[in-house]
Amino acid sequence: MMKTAIIIPSHLKAKRLPNKPLLEINGKPMILHVWERAKKTKIEDVFVATANNEIADLINSVGGNVILTGEHHTTGTDRINEAREKLKLDHEIIINVQGDMPNINPETINLLNNFMITNPNAHASTVAGDVLEKEWLDPNVVKVKTLKKLEINQFLPANDFNRNFKKDENFVYHHIGLYAYTSGLLKSFVSLEKSSNEKSRSLEQMRLLDNNYNIYVGYTKDMPLSVDTQEDLEEIRKII
Repeated sequence: MMKTAIIIPSHLKAKRLPNKPLLEINGKPMILHVWERAKKTKIEDVFVATANNEIADLINSVGGNVILTGEHHTTGTDRINEAREKLKLDHEIIINVQGDMPNINPETINLLNNFMITNPNAHASTVAGDVLEKEWLDPNVVKVKTLKKLEINQFLPANDFNRNFKKDENFVYHHIGLYAYTSGLLKSFVSLEKSSNEKSRSLEQMRLLDNNYNIYVGYTKDMPLSVDTQEDLEEIRKII
């Protein structure tokens, strides 16, 4: 049976919303909401990877597993790979749950894990849903394009990721920042140089696409809010 670990990368240096993981939502720090959702999945091993003692102390206080990583990382995937190495994990699948999605549905994480288990030739996967009208011009909402229409319980290779797809383009979806990787792909990821598209779009997944790695996209109706701004924070406080 293939083993899976969830690793939640988290840091305090977000430019648009400083100290984001520790900001409270209904009396509880954001990172704890994410950690609790991850613990409700069918995946037993859940870790938080952070460079900040404040986050580490918080996770330790609730009995969670945390690993301190370097401060030099510019992407969550790089931080996750360091955590995987330091923890000496032998898990075949690593799931990256972003630390700024406090209302992520545990079943969406299970969906991703099930796909990876039943498709051993897939090296990376993610999920996406429908783009809302107000999101087409919102650069904070990352979109993903596929070559065909996504259906429920179906995964297709991503064709492109961008923040500014035109509304009349076909098969464009709201990308949800949730990833599953094989351990082997994580090792490859950190050895690759950042591609020009990764730099210009500030989208780390372009490093894989630009190096001809497939990222499979599954359709979901679950649309967790990625908290990037003060406005997002106020909205999530109303939702949760």
